[in-house]
Amino acid sequence: MNNLFDRKYIVQGLIIVVALILLGKLFYIQVASDKYFLSANSNVMRKLYTYPARGVIFDRNNNILVQNEPVYDLMVIPNQVKNIDTLTLCGIIGISKQDFIKQLHNARVQSNFRPTPFQRQLSVRTYAALMERLFLFPGFMVQPRSIRVYPDSIAAHLLGYVKQVDTTDIRRSAGYYLPGDEIGKTGIERSYENYLRGTRGVVNMLYDVHNMPQGSYQNGSNDTLAINGESLISSIDMRIQKMGEELLQNKVGSIVAIEPSTGEVLAFV
Repeated sequence: MNNLFDRKYIVQGLIIVVALILLGKLFYIQVASDKYFLSANSNVMRKLYTYPARGVIFDRNNNILVQNEPVYDLMVIPNQVKNIDTLTLCGIIGISKQDFIKQLHNARVQSNFRPTPFQRQLSVRTYAALMERLFLFPGFMVQPRSIRVYPDSIAAHLLGYVKQVDTTDIRRSAGYYLPGDEIGKTGIERSYENYLRGTRGVVNMLYDVHNMPQGSYQNGSNDTLAINGESLISSIDMRIQKMGEELLQNKVGSIVAIEPSTGEVLAFV
C-alpha cells in the first residue's frame, strides 16, 4: 500500500517538474528572448510599388511638350514606426515635430500597414543625408518616382496637369489607384490618362535589422515589372503655339490654327 502511495507521489512530482520546465521555457520565449524575437522580426519583407514613367507628349514634329524627371519620396509604414529619434529625422527633412505628428497621423488615416507618402520630392542634399541614417528610422523608406516637366511652358490649358488622387479618384478606379498616386486632372493628361499612365509594378523587398534594403525576395521571382506609359504625338505645332501665345500676351482674345486638309488643330490660344 505504501509503495502505491510512493509511486503516486513520484508521478505527481514528475508532472510538477515537467510543468515547471515547460513554464520556464515559455517564460524564456516570451520574456527573456524577446529582444531576439524583435531583432528577427525586423528582417521583414515589404511590398513596394515601382512606378512607371508616364508617357511623353510630343508635338506633331516630335518636339517634347511634356516629359518626366526622377525624384525621391520619403515613405512611411505607420505601424512599423517605433522608438525613433523624431528630432533627428525632423532636422534632416526640415519639418517641425508638430508637422511630423500631423503627417504621421495623416499617413495612418490612409493606411497603417502600407507605404504611404510622408515627404515628397526630397532635395538631393536631403536624400543623401537621409540615406546615411535611414537605419535609425524603422518604418521609413525612400521610393523613386517621376514628376511631369513642361520644358517650354506652353499650351498649359491644352496639356493639362497631373495631381495626387483623392478619395473619389480611388473609389472610381475600383482600387487601381493608391494614396499618393497621381492622375491626369485636365486637358490631354486627363483625356489620355489610361494611355499615358502605364502599369505599376511590385517589388517584394527584404530589409535587415538596420532598415536597409537587402535585395528582392527569392531573387525577384514574385516581382512584377512596371510598364511605362505610351508616348503620345499631338497635332499641336509647338512653333505656331508659341507664336500665338506671344502675340496674345497681355491681350484679350483667342487664336485657333487649323490644318485645312485634315482639320487638325495646330495651335489653340
